[in-house]
Amino acid sequence: MRIFLTGATGFIGSAIVPELINAGHQVLGLTRSDAGAQSLATAGAEVHRGTLEDLESLRSGAAQSDGVIHCAFDHDFLNFVANCEKDKRAIGALGAALAGSDRPLVITSGTGMGNTVHGQPATEDAFHADNPHPRKASELAGASMLEAGINVSVVRLPQVHDTVKQGLITPAVAIAREKGVSAYVGDGSNRWPAAHVLDVARLYRLALEKREAGARYHAVAEEGVAGREIAEVVGRGLKVPVVAMSPEQAAGHFGWLAPFAGMDIPASSAQTQARLGWHPTGPGLIADLENMRYAAA
Repeated sequence: MRIFLTGATGFIGSAIVPELINAGHQVLGLTRSDAGAQSLATAGAEVHRGTLEDLESLRSGAAQSDGVIHCAFDHDFLNFVANCEKDKRAIGALGAALAGSDRPLVITSGTGMGNTVHGQPATEDAFHADNPHPRKASELAGASMLEAGINVSVVRLPQVHDTVKQGLITPAVAIAREKGVSAYVGDGSNRWPAAHVLDVARLYRLALEKREAGARYHAVAEEGVAGREIAEVVGRGLKVPVVAMSPEQAAGHFGWLAPFAGMDIPASSAQTQARLGWHPTGPGLIADLENMRYAAA
């Protein structure tokens, strides 16, 4: 298939490109820059110029393709609500271009959308439209496309990692470096799910090839890594003290990251693994954090 891929030059997208090509697919990658175009061409992908804001460029890319993987997202968390709404509009544009066909559209959300019982892992079959989390906009857009007859499925992401990036832990490392302490909230028992970027890339491909309308998949290798364990390995890497903070102290320490820092959001991928035969094999989050080159960061 010829696959239109948004976010094609990003952290996850750049891993999806070779995953698709090695499986025999062609990739049409969205990029806004000359550097992005060069990297896509070097990787063996076709180049499609455009942006998330340019809805016509999204419609055009989707119209030229046999399927779409939408993993682009604006990660400016200071404007998180607005960026979630921007993602909703992008999904609408991509879906409209696929109308009248069974061509698959795989969109992206977060595993937090499946956390409905406090302390229990998120599951693929759970989603509440009244969820206060702004990222629900992406799944609501997908649901609208599904009702319109578009073949939409969702990949929900945890903390996606390798030895260079680790989702929200990457800015937490930068804060620890700047402030000279690696902090966790409360007793540090709150948990974040995680998966290696190559495992995540493989899941996107399998979801696309499955073509199951309405399916939700969790790209989760580890159901929950404790906040204290993360802070301790970061502290060792940076050679800074590891400290506990109250939620009130965390607000001043973590800044925009504070609302996320103490969240307990474990997630299961049992249904995903059973339905797709996806079994993650990459290094765990702590292993990648231990092998990160902190001095070079």
